[in-house]
Amino acid sequence: MRKEAEVRKNEILDAADELFGQKGLDGTSTNDILETVGIAWGTMYHHFKSKEDIIDPLIERHNVRLLGAVQEIAADKSIPVVERIIRVVMALNISGGNSKEIMEHIHKPQNALMHQKIQKVIVNGVPPILAEIIREGIEQGMFNTPFPYECMEMVVMYATAVFDDVVTMTNEERFSRVLAFICNVERLLGAESGSLMNTLKMFGMGGGSNNE
Repeated sequence: MRKEAEVRKNEILDAADELFGQKGLDGTSTNDILETVGIAWGTMYHHFKSKEDIIDPLIERHNVRLLGAVQEIAADKSIPVVERIIRVVMALNISGGNSKEIMEHIHKPQNALMHQKIQKVIVNGVPPILAEIIREGIEQGMFNTPFPYECMEMVVMYATAVFDDVVTMTNEERFSRVLAFICNVERLLGAESGSLMNTLKMFGMGGGSNNE
């Protein structure tokens, strides 16, 4: 029975996730979810008291997937150190698929607590993973810093605060921020000036000609 209940709960979450992505959070009714899963209201009430109660478990799913993706990238030694770092940072800000609607909902002022929950998971979970990559870079002579963890904590906090669409930017402003971000990461890590500039291509911005 417990297994069946868990399966049913996941079916409800799957349906809600899909519907939120298609119709938006506000555009999805409880009846939409019930019809998609093919259950009565009482069955759903056993697991979730309202549509809003589904948000927290979906956030938890988002966090698990995010950390899983980050760990998978970090563990792939076939990817060069710098590319792995940028891939991890980019993974933090990609709320693709159906989670986009959830993330937009979370960014509303009234949902600050939910946003804080995701931030806490990222800020606690991602810097240790990135710090291990930095230590590899130190061993390879690419970086020179006594603070790999602290540096990555700063990088993660800035990247998640500025690049997750909380700050509204034009393309020009975004390019300027990414350029400054890369320049300052070079300094934080004690990397050779300009050595991380190729990462602009990974942000879809091209190499540019700035050599400062």
